Amino acid sequence: MRLDLLQALNRARADRHAAVLVTDLDGGEARLVTEATLAGDPLEEPIRAALRTGRSGVVEGTRAFLTVQVPPAKMVIIGAVHISQALVPMAKMLGYDPVIVDPRTAFATPERFPDVTLLAEWPDEALPKLKVDRFTAFIALTHDPKIDDPALLHAFERGCFYIGALGSRKTHAKRVERLTGKGASPEAVARIKAPIGLAIGAISPAEIAVSILAEVTQAWRQGIA
Repeated sequence: MRLDLLQALNRARADRHAAVLVTDLDGGEARLVTEATLAGDPLEEPIRAALRTGRSGVVEGTRAFLTVQVPPAKMVIIGAVHISQALVPMAKMLGYDPVIVDPRTAFATPERFPDVTLLAEWPDEALPKLKVDRFTAFIALTHDPKIDDPALLHAFERGCFYIGALGSRKTHAKRVERLTGKGASPEAVARIKAPIGLAIGAISPAEIAVSILAEVTQAWRQGIA
């Protein structure tokens, strides 16, 4: 690989940017396609499809090989609750790196959440340190507007690929009023998945965790590129 391409690929990795190395299998020039240069590329559609799946391979009908580099997905969970206890190990199995944020020290304890990054801080303190980005799934579970609302506003600003919040439709309607009153755009608020999770009839914390992860996976695979 050319040194300039390798350096560009490493920069994209360090900056958590998606990138695809396009290699001509017949010996032609290789090139790097990033998010900034994707629009209008001759292979734009297959590259977008490859970014959604994260899979490298030959583009059908061509001699172009796509080497896909997508940042590992983060998961920020607001709320050290029962659902979170079930969600964390499942998320790890799917390759996510979960972090829990909850200022309520009675809930946010290492005993309840071993082997996971746990920040017993308010979202305004914790979230800037986490470098939340568009490769982050953002899940608000506390049911407490003092905690969830500022966290959701941060998620809007960072363009997370998934934003979900626990609560009934009535609860969510009030949430929409509060967030809009705090300056959030209707388009941003409309991105919140609420009630959170796919509608599978989930009741228990573990079942709700499954429904959330299914919805997160759907958003990741269908909408990241």
